[in-house]
Amino acid sequence: MSAGRSIAKQAGAKFAPSFASQYVRAVLDKAIDGVGPLRSAAASADARLVDAHGDVALAINKVIRVHVALAGAQGFVTNLGGIAALAVAVPANVAGVTLVQCHMIAAIAHLRGYDLEDPRTRNAILVCMLGEDSAKSLLKSESLPATPMGIATAAAHDPTLDEQISREVTTDLIARTAGRRAVTLVGRRIPLLGGVVGGGSDALFTWQLGQYTIAELRDRNLR
Repeated sequence: MSAGRSIAKQAGAKFAPSFASQYVRAVLDKAIDGVGPLRSAAASADARLVDAHGDVALAINKVIRVHVALAGAQGFVTNLGGIAALAVAVPANVAGVTLVQCHMIAAIAHLRGYDLEDPRTRNAILVCMLGEDSAKSLLKSESLPATPMGIATAAAHDPTLDEQISREVTTDLIARTAGRRAVTLVGRRIPLLGGVVGGGSDALFTWQLGQYTIAELRDRNLR
């Protein structure tokens, strides 16, 4: 992933500031507020809590399972086409899985007692989108000032972090896209293999993001 991020930084240098703010924040807003048949993250989380009879931990597990299934399904469908459709399908897949993953993380944050309207929480959600390995690497290089928990519980919102975090998440998305292109280009040569590879990788990474979010955004309802 480090090589991918290096390439992504070079490729994204020309448009990162504007693209990061527009695309990443737009996905975040839609994931939290809802779009089309996708309910708001809070509404979805509350529904799972009702199903779990008020058990927050069980509700979070349900949230993760549902979103892993959604990520796998959309990953499978958008990766079924032939090589000629790759240029269209990959961006569609990236947008779809990003929305699903962001919605999941926001739902977990809501269940853990975080205010989704708070800009600190929204920045923490985006950092969780990076995943454990990328986030730790950026913390080590001081490209990020704190862990998701540290950002969410900071004394005050730092507006300068908005663009910085958006840029890092965008860079990570570009790196993932480059990696996905390499894998699915091979898989698409064999019928259905591209869908299996794409859906499986999206589902696995979505599960990993869910586990990372659970570990990072500790329950504030216990305070």
